[in-house]
Amino acid sequence: MMNFIKYGTLLLFLFCNTKILIGQNAEELLQTMDELIAAPKDKEASIKMIMTNSSGKQKIREAKMLQKGMYKRMYRYTKPEDKVGMATLSLPGGIMWLYMPSYKNPIKITLFSKSQAFTGTDFSHEDMSGIPYSERYSPKLLNSDLDDTYLLELLPKIKRANYSKILIYIDKTYKYPIKMKLYNKSKRHSKDATYAFEKKQNYWYAKEVFMTTIKSQHSTRIILTDVKFDQNLNDDEFTVEKLKQ
Repeated sequence: MMNFIKYGTLLLFLFCNTKILIGQNAEELLQTMDELIAAPKDKEASIKMIMTNSSGKQKIREAKMLQKGMYKRMYRYTKPEDKVGMATLSLPGGIMWLYMPSYKNPIKITLFSKSQAFTGTDFSHEDMSGIPYSERYSPKLLNSDLDDTYLLELLPKIKRANYSKILIYIDKTYKYPIKMKLYNKSKRHSKDATYAFEKKQNYWYAKEVFMTTIKSQHSTRIILTDVKFDQNLNDDEFTVEKLKQ
């Protein structure tokens, strides 16, 4: 009887500690992915956005992107002509600003508007903000149907999160995201994203991201070129006043 109790206690101990270990692994894995994405001290790139509707008609936009650390990011449109000068700025604390030349003054983006489309693309403002996933979602490690990937289920830490759930497939070797399945607030599978990462110098970066909205069959492909790292960008580049220049 005593041996049976000891055996049962051992099984319970192993079960509880396995659950703790899996939880820690999920947290560490998501944090590692976030750190890989934000590893450069700063980053500059040219961006092309190709938006395609269900009938195949395309719109193309181009922008310049500046990023410093995890929390400072600016996009400024350079093409087409009617978008030139339009810019967005992401700052620490989840603060975002939008500048449209016709309005003269920058507009602070609210939590609600962060879930809206980023200037007509399939990405939300929150998607483009660069806020680490580990700050917005709690991860759980699931069994992946692909041998070379980890599968994380992300559930929101806050009620007003953009998505009710995200499934992320992460490369086992390098820890960057390969694809995501995103679920809206009605818990419906609403969008798919795929990533093509490339290494330059010592950093991995998403050379292409392809996002599809399932219901409308509208898609956006983002392509990065002329990527430069660690140029010691000044903090003055990430101010509200700079948006208007």
